[in-house]
Order: sequence, then C-alpha cells, then structure tokens
Amino acid sequence: MAILSTPGFNLQPSAEQVPLSTNYITNFDFLNQYLPDTYEKEFERYGNRTVSSFLRMVGAEMPSNSDKIIWAEQGRLHTKYTSCLTSGAVGTTTIIFTISDPGATTAAIRVGQTLLIQDNATGVSNKAIVTVVSGLVVTIAFYEATPSIVNAMTCTVFVYGSEFKKGTNGMVGSLEAEDEIFTNKPIIIKDKYAVNGSDMAQIGWVEVTTENGASGYLWYLKSEHETRLRFEDYLETAMIEAVPAQAASGAAAVLGTAGGSEGIFYVINSRGNVWGGGNPTTLADWDTVISRLDKQGAIEENVLFVNRDFGFDIDDMLAAQNSYGAGGTSYGLFDNDKDMALNLGFTGFRRGYDFYKTDWKYLNDPTMRGGMSTAAASKAVTGLLVPAGSTNVYDQIMGKNAKRPFLHVRYRASEAEDRKYKTWITGSAGGANNSDLDAMEVNFLSERAVCTLGANNFVLFRYGA
Repeated sequence: MAILSTPGFNLQPSAEQVPLSTNYITNFDFLNQYLPDTYEKEFERYGNRTVSSFLRMVGAEMPSNSDKIIWAEQGRLHTKYTSCLTSGAVGTTTIIFTISDPGATTAAIRVGQTLLIQDNATGVSNKAIVTVVSGLVVTIAFYEATPSIVNAMTCTVFVYGSEFKKGTNGMVGSLEAEDEIFTNKPIIIKDKYAVNGSDMAQIGWVEVTTENGASGYLWYLKSEHETRLRFEDYLETAMIEAVPAQAASGAAAVLGTAGGSEGIFYVINSRGNVWGGGNPTTLADWDTVISRLDKQGAIEENVLFVNRDFGFDIDDMLAAQNSYGAGGTSYGLFDNDKDMALNLGFTGFRRGYDFYKTDWKYLNDPTMRGGMSTAAASKAVTGLLVPAGSTNVYDQIMGKNAKRPFLHVRYRASEAEDRKYKTWITGSAGGANNSDLDAMEVNFLSERAVCTLGANNFVLFRYGA
C-alpha cells in the first residue's frame, strides 16, 4: 500500500517579508476567566532545516582578490585522434589520412612515429609508420603487406612509439605541453532582516529556538537567526546551482554580460561525466561508470552524495550480491542475529575504486531539490560523485603550482576588505545608532565563486540524456 498523499508535508513558506504583529501577544482580554493551558516551547517539527554542509565536507575556502579566477589543468600526455578520413592510397601499403577532430589545427604527429589505426565502423586495424606530415594530412606506410585499412574509412589513430633506420638523423620537430585554461568569477550574495523598534520591545508568549542555539521570547531574534541560517544555506546552494548569464538573456540585461557564475552542476554538465539514466541499480550499470572513470583521472577514493532513493538503490544492489539476501537473514551487516537491530544499509563498496555513500540533504529537502519531477526533460539530479583528496594546478594569479581540493570556494578579500561573510547593523534600534530609521536592519553579504578542478573526475547522476 502506497503512502497517502494527504496529509503531506507543508510547503507553505514559513517567513513573510514584514514582521507580523500576530507573532506577539495581542490577546489581553482579562474578562475571560479561563486561563488556557499553553505550551511555551516551540515544537521543532521539521528537525534541522538547514541544507548546507556539502562544501564544508568536501572542499575548502580561500581568498581571492580579482574579478576573475583563472587556473590551468593538464592536457592528455599521449596523442590520439578519433576522426581521421583515409584517402589517396598509393598501391596497397601506403595511405593518407586527414585529421578532422574538433579543435585540431595541426597534427601532433611526426615523421618516424608508429601508429595504430583502426576503422571506427568495423574495428579492423593495422600498424603503420609515418612518412610525411603536412598540416592535418598524414601519409603512413603499413607494416602489413595486405592491410585492412583502405580508402574512405573514418578511423581512430594513436601514437604508440617510433622507429628509425640505423645511421639516420633524429626526430624532426618537438611537441609542446598543452594546458586547458578555465575561468570563473565570483557573484555577490546578499540578504537582510529588518524589525522596527516598537516590535523589538514586544515580548512573545512562545519560547522560540533555532538550529544555531538561539532561544528566547523575542520573536525578532528567531526571525533574525533564521535569516542568517537561510543566508548561509544560499552561500552553498548558489555555488551548486549558479549558471553564467548568456549574452542575449534577460539576466544579462539586468546584471550585464558578466552576470552569473559557473556552479558545480553547470561545470559537470558541461565538461564532466553525466549518467543520464536516473540511478544506476545494477553492477553492470556501475561497471559503465567505472569504465568511464578509468578513462579519466582514476581517483582511488570517491564519495557519493545521493538522495534517499538513490541510497536505497545502492543498498538493494549490494544486498543482492549476498547469497542469503533473499532470506533476509544477513542483509547489510552479515553477522545479524535475533538480538540486534537489522542493518539494512551500506556505507560504501569497492569495485575497482572505493565508493563511500552519504545522503545529501539538499537533494532530499522538499523545499529545495527534493520531490522534483523525474521526467527525462527535468534533468533532475539524484546524486553526485566527488573525488576525494586534492590536485595540483597552476594558479594564474599566484603564478605558481598550488595544491587545491577538487572543490573549493574562492571569496573576495584583501588587506582592506574581507567579503567572505560580512554582516552589519544599521538603524537606531537594537544597539545601532548610525541612522534616524526607527528600526534595526541586519545586512548580510558575501562575494564568492566555486572552483571545480578536474571536472572530468566527477560524475553527475540525473534523469534525461
């Protein structure tokens, strides 16, 4: 039997844009002789409502003093082309191919190097040596007397070595290391809480508490602390969800062409690995993911941040590997007995690499990404694989190599101004005396960007190709 849709969780906003007098005592009817029995303590029915902590677990924060953050990431070490069209056979042992891979302007192949060349359609292959290179056109001589590679084939080619005759000159030409340059820019995040002086002097009958431990009978304290907690959540979720403003977009008209930033999801969708089938639920599915990781950085340890359904799918997949799983006697902890609670979950597994699993509250919270449509067009995210550890990159601002976590936040700061997390009070109430406004305004500001290094080592799990 399915869980009923009603009564369900409440998605009505808990905050209003103005302080409400209904939050304070307004019933002073002393003609009523009956005293109500009230619970003074506010009941925390939603538990801990904050969704941040992801970046604190996997990353770091460090200052930056520029509008642009630039870093370089290593390119591949070896040379391979996947779109080479053969033509102009000379007899049966020599052939020409033209490189048409996107972005290729000149062949990183030299005379004397040895190649493996494979037809993309049939899979037949031959070995050959390079005899002439002119721009993107390469002439090769096969080692085989009757090669399988012929005219009008689209082939994959990679260099595996070189060979020269005795008494010949050395290799002609050299190759330069190629880096990929990536940039990002910080965005300014703001919030504010305001309460007038009269309401600050009003006491409520409900003792309120917040997740950071604030308590008391003054309602504005609760509202101010909730604004602070909400702002701290936005500091993280903005780094996850941010996208750059496209040139012809409405956001660009408001913020300028430099508006927006490259958040984690945007970067991984653009140049990372994406599993577009929802949740991988079988070992065969995970083998596909692992095969892709083999072709990337091959980081030994990885952390899976998943929603609840994805977590259950992993648990069920791992439990199915146990021969006694069908009987339910050794699911999870394999030494369960009748006197102990049955563990129906796993914290991780190893298959080629180590994968550690943890629930990501942001993907479960119904006021954020939790409960979003899972239609293919929704591109709904169900999990994120994050490599553990750090990597070496060349920091263009520092002018040297630096060790950085794969995920880290850069905030604007200098000797004169630190914009990591600014808060200040204006008005003439609550201790402030810098304005004639009969209110207290608490302002929040941060300017920051997230750097996703080595996006090819991340995997985003979502619905939709």
